[in-house]
Amino acid sequence: MSAEVQAAADFRVKYSRRTHSDGREREYSEVQMIDDGEQHPDVGLQEAGDDTQKKLPAGKRSSFRGFEVNLGVLYLLILAAITTRYALNKSQLQDELQDTKTNLTQLQSSYDKLSKNHSQLQEEVKKLKEKIEGKWCPEEWTRFGSKFYFKSTERKTWSNSQKHCKTRGADLVMINSKEEQEFIRNMRGGSWIGLTGWNYEWEWVDGSALTQTFWAEGHGNPSSGSRGVCCDDSGRWTGSHYSESKTFICEK
Repeated sequence: MSAEVQAAADFRVKYSRRTHSDGREREYSEVQMIDDGEQHPDVGLQEAGDDTQKKLPAGKRSSFRGFEVNLGVLYLLILAAITTRYALNKSQLQDELQDTKTNLTQLQSSYDKLSKNHSQLQEEVKKLKEKIEGKWCPEEWTRFGSKFYFKSTERKTWSNSQKHCKTRGADLVMINSKEEQEFIRNMRGGSWIGLTGWNYEWEWVDGSALTQTFWAEGHGNPSSGSRGVCCDDSGRWTGSHYSESKTFICEK
């Protein structure tokens, strides 16, 4: 009953008069829906939407189903494309990751080799520095400045003395400064030095000219076959014939 009341409440009756051809007026009633501003769902349309497919003719219903099938196939194709794309990207990323790992391994290997070479160079520099600073010196040799000196105990001619120095990778000493002269003087004893008289001129065993001399009085004039000796009692150079036997001083 309440439903019927509600339904009745939604409608109203409109009365109107009309004049017929015979001149008489008659009343007519019209039923109208009340518009109260509220939204009323169209139940009939909803039900019609639900039953549309059922009420469609067989041909249209078959077309509708075909559309649904095509839509499903399209969805599967899109899903397959997305999956394939993902798989390809994943494979590409894995390849790039493997390449990166390989490059890192190669870089690490190169770094290890460089570190090893660096360590070897440091060791060589250390040895060279120790040699220059005098921390390392050959046995029987004495360091002065950046050079090493050997004073023999046996006696030889000048020529044999130079040959002996050569076997040690050196030459008879060549004195080029006052400081070096004082160092050689402290070795004491008259020993051959690398000074030779050639064409009545003095020169060092390597062919270089004298830049500074420390001759004893009366010994500055060379003669054929004369060789330099250091030092006399006053620490000065003297000259002797190369065939004499004396101790000698090597320098390297």
